[in-house]
Amino acid sequence: MATNDLVLHFQRPADNPDADLRTFQVRQIVEGSTDSIDMYKFHHPVTGSASGVTSIQRKNTTTQRWENAGQIEWASDSNASVYFGIERISCRELRRAKKASSKSRRFKAAGAEYKWKIAENDADLFCVSTRGKIVATWTQAEETLRVADRAEGFLDRVVVTCFLNIWMKQLNIW
Repeated sequence: MATNDLVLHFQRPADNPDADLRTFQVRQIVEGSTDSIDMYKFHHPVTGSASGVTSIQRKNTTTQRWENAGQIEWASDSNASVYFGIERISCRELRRAKKASSKSRRFKAAGAEYKWKIAENDADLFCVSTRGKIVATWTQAEETLRVADRAEGFLDRVVVTCFLNIWMKQLNIW
């Protein structure tokens, strides 16, 4: 992956260590600096509840205002509907396995198919295009998502599908 990739850090709320794991912020790490920039906010108001709605907000870099990027309506811990604007997609469709024994989870974005795979260390994830090019990597130890600049057009999908796969992996539902 290139040096002009987006590097995003997932941060849990420091002031509320008991917050639901579906509540966190995503901040862009500015390369060569200690600064970071707000990018996304995920908020699930009902800690410990299998159902409810996780709101997703994206920071508009021009206006510096938070805007609705979508939401996840949970029917259970492992079943949800994801809304990107008015487009509704089932969680299953954003984590589709080609075969029952598959170690990857597929999703569609920008007219193409991508898949998340578990890395050899069994902790990290990476996302590849159908041509085998890496578009994103998740590093669990640092809670960092590195996204190739070519994926910026569907960044919301990459961030949300990364989160969904981390969530399901944590529940041992890969």
